[in-house]
Amino acid sequence: MLEKIRETADFLRSKLVRPPLVGMITGTGLGEITERIMADLRIPYREIPNFPHSTVEGHKGVLAAGTFAGRSIMAMEGRFHLYEGYSPYEVTFPVRVMAELGVRYLLMSSAAGGLNPHFLTGDLMIITDHINLKGVNPLQGPDLGGSFPRFPDMSRVYPSDLVGLARKTAVQMGVLIREGVYVGVLGPSLETPAETRFLRMIGADAVGMSTVSQAIVGVHCGLKILGIVVITNVNRPDCMEEISMEDVIAVARKASSVLSDLWKGIIGNLPED
Repeated sequence: MLEKIRETADFLRSKLVRPPLVGMITGTGLGEITERIMADLRIPYREIPNFPHSTVEGHKGVLAAGTFAGRSIMAMEGRFHLYEGYSPYEVTFPVRVMAELGVRYLLMSSAAGGLNPHFLTGDLMIITDHINLKGVNPLQGPDLGGSFPRFPDMSRVYPSDLVGLARKTAVQMGVLIREGVYVGVLGPSLETPAETRFLRMIGADAVGMSTVSQAIVGVHCGLKILGIVVITNVNRPDCMEEISMEDVIAVARKASSVLSDLWKGIIGNLPED
């Protein structure tokens, strides 16, 4: 695995104009964020050695590198999921490549279903913590040794200083921002009313099929992590409404412009030291 990580990192390093400070992963319908990057490089995943390919609607499958809000950035337009048949190692492979290239901040956005009854469709939520209900952990397997801890501490996955920066930026912009716990599930089926009640009972405010695995590996690699999700629908178990992927993409795209502005304000104020 380490050899493949280094091979991919060397390939990308040969094409990068500058080393990236920020790594970003965007999800369903949120491609506008990467479109705003002053890109030196845009390359399809299929042209990158060892990279998986996006197979989900709303995930373009392009890696962009350049500058955004005055910071050097590498951004993935589209991610990979366990439900596509990829292994935990493949799903999180790009995070390890980013770390190998010198990325220090991992920023993630995705679409999520709302579990908190106070949320509304189209809300943005800062992830303050997560619950892993995927049934697997991306760190399972042989110990990588070296600087990688075998049992990484997960008490501060989403550091309070980054959460505070996101909150402050949203207030300054006049953007309503929610905060809460994200629960990661395997998917691809959506939640039943009983599952919705259970997820809310264990303390989750939003549910999705991504983000958690990448966050765990980000911690393993020593990255500082911030996640903001778009609430594309709100699950109310006593009056559940049907939801389609087309609906999810439509809501995510509608929120993408505001989210892009928010990320710009956050990234522009990230400490470089």
